[in-house]
Amino acid sequence: MFGIDSSELAVVAILALIFIGPKDLPKVMRTAGYWVGKVRGMARHFTSGIENMVREAELEEMEKRWREENERIMQLHPADAHYPEPGQPDDMPPLAEVPEPRLPLDESQPEDEIPPEKRPLP
Repeated sequence: MFGIDSSELAVVAILALIFIGPKDLPKVMRTAGYWVGKVRGMARHFTSGIENMVREAELEEMEKRWREENERIMQLHPADAHYPEPGQPDDMPPLAEVPEPRLPLDESQPEDEIPPEKRPLP
């Protein structure tokens, strides 16, 4: 706590008891606690203000990046461009041929009569 050792704190407490006296010590401690609380409250308010400024700066940076990305997308895909309706042919190349799925083997056929491409892997 602020670089104060427990022995140093005990010395300060004994000196306060001697110089202030046992009668006024509770009042002095209450006043000191009040001011420590005020200082902590101001420090908390200050740090929360700094954190809010940082958050706002981050939000502005994110909005700027979002606007730039939005502009880039709008340039690639303008609003007045003609896009084909679903189901209509367009100028896209045909998809690659997909091999037809393998059917399960018929147990009645011997393995020699099944073409090699339809035989199960060992």
